[in-house]
Order: sequence, then structure tokens, then C-alpha cells
Amino acid sequence: MPPVVRLRSAVCLLGRFPALAGVDLDVGEGEVVLVSGGNGAGKTTLLRLLAGLVPLRSGSAWVLGSDLSEDSKTHRRQLSLVGHETGCYDDLTVAENVRFAARAANVADPPEEEVLHQFGLTPLRDVVHGRLSAGQRRRLGFAIAMVRTPKLLLLDEPHAGLDAEGRAALDAMVAGSPAAGRSVVLVSHELERTRPLAAREVVLTAGQAHGALPESSRAVEGPATELREDTTQSGSRT
Repeated sequence: MPPVVRLRSAVCLLGRFPALAGVDLDVGEGEVVLVSGGNGAGKTTLLRLLAGLVPLRSGSAWVLGSDLSEDSKTHRRQLSLVGHETGCYDDLTVAENVRFAARAANVADPPEEEVLHQFGLTPLRDVVHGRLSAGQRRRLGFAIAMVRTPKLLLLDEPHAGLDAEGRAALDAMVAGSPAAGRSVVLVSHELERTRPLAAREVVLTAGQAHGALPESSRAVEGPATELREDTTQSGSRT
């Protein structure tokens, strides 16, 4: 079975700056991959490339069967990206925002009530987004991601802004992904919390990846555990 994600020598530019400078990466079906690295290493750019939101300058990128050099949009309905903004409508309620996201993704039988319960949002279902706290908005962002029933889940610092209950719900969602056949690429600085959730860790340093291919694809590199290093590269872009 082909991987859900396959990057080879992938290069992305932010202006004239090479945010990704020749990245190789495979992600299998149901695999949870942690992406770590210092500020400016290219972590957020990697997620945005996989979501088809930044162009591939050179190399190859296949995500969910789509060649991103030719079509960076078709695969988007099969994935969810959770970043720092929810993308919700302030004048819609929690339930309405979840329902809208499901319709936009053409989900035939959206698990609306399930995801509301999963993230403790059932009591808030009739509250408009504009009246939610920052933590409640974060929970709604995850509910929206899951109601789309994604095959690939992209998470950018997902634990930020969550209370203990929200973090536990997030961890359970990620931990349950392999059994559901859902692949996860997780960017985080909270390595002590996220490493136990991942099958493999990829370290980005200055736009290049280490440990990015699973054991079956590697010719020389050692196991991922040897690459769990504290990178200190810094910069203005992530």
C-alpha cells in the first residue's frame, strides 16, 4: 500500500528563503509522526505544504494519492489541519460551525454529536463562537477537524491553550488514530507529552529532515530514537 504522504527532495520558499530545503518524508496509513525542531526549522511550512497551502518549488510531493505539483486542492477534503486559528464564524453557534464544516467537506453522515461530546462541547452547542473562551475555541477547532472524518490529520502545536481536560481529549484522539486508520503529523515543542503518542519522530533542522523515513525505507540512517535531539536552530520562520 502506498504511503499517505511521500515527499522526495521537497523544496518550499517563503519569499526567497528556503523554508524547506530538500525534505524526504514518508507517512504510512494509521501512523502518528511527531515533527520536532527549533524555531525557523520549517515545521509549520511542512504542514502547510501537506495541506496544499504553500506551493512546492521543486522535488516531488504526493499526499493522499494526489501529486501536489499538479493538483494541490483535490486532497484537501480528505484531511484536516488544526493550527492556531479555528477559522470559525463568530455569529454561528458551536453546533452550526461543526455542521458547516461537515457540509463543506461533503461528509455523508457526519459524527456531529460524537465530536461535540468528545471535546466537552455538548453543553456549549448553542453558544456562538464569538462568546467562547480561547480554550473552548481550541476544542471547537479539534471537533471541526474530526467531523470531517479525515484520513490525514495535521496538528500544529495542538496542546497550546488547552486545559487538562482538553489535553486529555486531544491525547485520546491522537492515540486512537492508528486503530481508525487515520494518519497524524504532529508538530510540537512539548516533546515529553507528545513522544509517547508517536510511532516515530522527525527532527527538522534548517529546512531539512532527520529520521523522516521509516525503517523499511532507510538505507543508512539509524533508528528514530537516536535522532531525538534538542535542536537549537532559531529563525523568523517556522
